[in-house]
Amino acid sequence: MDTLPPFSFLAPLAMLAVALLAFVRPGRRPGALPRLAEAAAALGVLLAVGGVVQLLTTGPATLALGTGPVVLALRLDAVSATMALLVAFVGWVVVRYSGRYLDGEAREGAFHGLMLATLAAVLVLVQSGSLAVLVAAFLAVGIGMRQLLLFYPDRPEARRAAAKFTLVWGAGDALLIVAAILLWSAFGTADIAAITTAAAGGLPVSARVAVGLLILIAALKTASFPLHGWLTEVMEAPTPVSALLHAGIINAGGFLMIRLAALVQESSGAMAALVMVGGFTALFGAVVMLTQSAVKTALAWSTVAQMGFMLLQCGLGLWALALLHIVAHSMYKAHAFLSSGGAVQAVAGIRRPGAVAVPGPGAVARAFGLAIVLYTVVAVLFTLVTGPKSAQALALGAILVFGVAYLVAQGLADAAPKALTRRTALASLAATLAYFGFQAIAQALWGHDLPATPVAGPLEWALIVVAVLSFGLVAVAQALFPLWAHHPAAAGLRVHLANGLYLNAVLDRLIGGFRRAAGQ
Repeated sequence: MDTLPPFSFLAPLAMLAVALLAFVRPGRRPGALPRLAEAAAALGVLLAVGGVVQLLTTGPATLALGTGPVVLALRLDAVSATMALLVAFVGWVVVRYSGRYLDGEAREGAFHGLMLATLAAVLVLVQSGSLAVLVAAFLAVGIGMRQLLLFYPDRPEARRAAAKFTLVWGAGDALLIVAAILLWSAFGTADIAAITTAAAGGLPVSARVAVGLLILIAALKTASFPLHGWLTEVMEAPTPVSALLHAGIINAGGFLMIRLAALVQESSGAMAALVMVGGFTALFGAVVMLTQSAVKTALAWSTVAQMGFMLLQCGLGLWALALLHIVAHSMYKAHAFLSSGGAVQAVAGIRRPGAVAVPGPGAVARAFGLAIVLYTVVAVLFTLVTGPKSAQALALGAILVFGVAYLVAQGLADAAPKALTRRTALASLAATLAYFGFQAIAQALWGHDLPATPVAGPLEWALIVVAVLSFGLVAVAQALFPLWAHHPAAAGLRVHLANGLYLNAVLDRLIGGFRRAAGQ
């Protein structure tokens, strides 16, 4: 390279330097270490900002060392700069919070060291420019996260959660190594940018097998159905660990898909698999989330649903929207976990407004009709201003309509006050405008670095119809739920859903979690 290496490449080194100091003083009250950890994380944010500035002034850049399949490379482009800034910012917030949360813990210093080391690994992951660096970073993230989950090693639940995480994440790492070897043999290079460029000419057989493995890896790394159980049990770790998950760890599968978007999009079967796996995971996680009574567990199930929806966006070829989803969800959910301790007091302090207006079938039907009309009008207006939209983007917006319809239904209930009707109408309009507005922003920010949404063929149209109908049926059932919530069948269904249809118990049996917990 003729220019200086991007500043964002230096952020992991700064964090690792302080992490080494933390491991030297792993005990309680380790002097100025918490402040040093916070300073290292803050420096990471400044370096990530510097990387963005360099990208805007000098353009994309790659720093490479070595040749062949083990070439070590870091890449600066719009995707990596965005993810590096996101990871550094969320990481800084979590590290700052940890200084107070872990104050006085027996292994306080070790916790800060593990947090910084894991953050450094994630920063390398999101800036990886070669397959070797990508694989090594995934391995390092898994090791660091497992140690954080075992911060309280005497808790059987923590050991079980760590065992599940290791099983799922490790399986993904093994598949990634195989996929990397197949990609190198297919394209003769380990450089990710070169692979995605070469993929435009078609995929050889070994590359198609690799893409299939990558889809499976994405499902594993994002806690997709049915291997989502470990995510719902990480509550046994300190709260900062739950927040840290959203600094590029639970999003790693989605990032992998976005980074290799040009390669994945060459396989219509892979795209279809993403739609099916992501769509079902989104619906399953959202329905189970509604039955949870614990705040942090409900947030974990919400993450399952959101990661499924993000994979659905990838499967539809809406890569820029998927990246925006990662950014927005990471910041929101990290905040939600860090503030979850005050959720009970906040709810208790809310003044009860009295009876809730329950919409009947007529109000729900009118709400869906009005939401569709509202969506159509806004879509036409944005099409006239910003140009035609793809079928996939319109389909995703139609799924948004169902959430808008749920809002409208509350305002159209017979017992609803006029003030509620006005508020829900304004919120629905704002949500619809926001969807198209953010879509335009995402395309402007990252569209030039990501492949265009493919033209929908027969398979894509079939998947779009199935996805829209599935989300629509669930939305109608949710809107009408208060009318049949007291039916005996509903009570039984609620119990089964609250337990996640017992899939977690099956995984416990498979890994022997119950036997280990009983013997200790």
